Amino acid sequence: MSAVLIWTAAEVDDGKVPAEYLPHVRQVLEWSREYLVNSNPDLGRSGPVCPYTQPSLRKGLYYLAAPTTSDVDEAIRALREQYTALSAGLSPDDQELLTILLALPHLDYTDSTELDDLQRAAKDSFVAGGLMIGQFHPVCDEPGLWNAQFKALRAPLPLLAIRKLVVFDLPFVIDTDAHAESYLSRFAPDIPTRIRDQLVKRVASPVVG
Repeated sequence: MSAVLIWTAAEVDDGKVPAEYLPHVRQVLEWSREYLVNSNPDLGRSGPVCPYTQPSLRKGLYYLAAPTTSDVDEAIRALREQYTALSAGLSPDDQELLTILLALPHLDYTDSTELDDLQRAAKDSFVAGGLMIGQFHPVCDEPGLWNAQFKALRAPLPLLAIRKLVVFDLPFVIDTDAHAESYLSRFAPDIPTRIRDQLVKRVASPVVG
């Protein structure tokens, strides 16, 4: 058996998920529809919290997953393999919408440290391979991009999300030189002016602390 099982949003809606996994993936899907696709007054910008979720759901490219092992590293590797297989048959536009959310209800709900460490460890290879991996957690304290007081990455249970790296991900990949280099090697000729301005401001900002 694979280290992860995945289902389309439609399969989750129809209950075509083993009973041991259904409550958690259904909870993630409901949160996606109630939170990610809508705007939030504290977000700091207009539009939905995640601009990719609704188009992904609409095109049937939004998947929910659950691990069959307690080894999250193994589950992440298996998830990436499944993502790659699904992506291979898609058009470039659809590849940008393909998203898989991995529910991890066996992790601590009151401390995000383990999940943060897992995401950080996986991010190097994901970004180098043209993918993004993000973490969501009930007590995630990562500041929002447009409002530092808004904790945009909070979810009802620990989970990881993967999707294709896109040009607008620059703010999320300048945390290390390696991530920035991977991004620039892919997108430098096509970076929109607004994104270039963000990069310049980030580089010019004084380091505090």
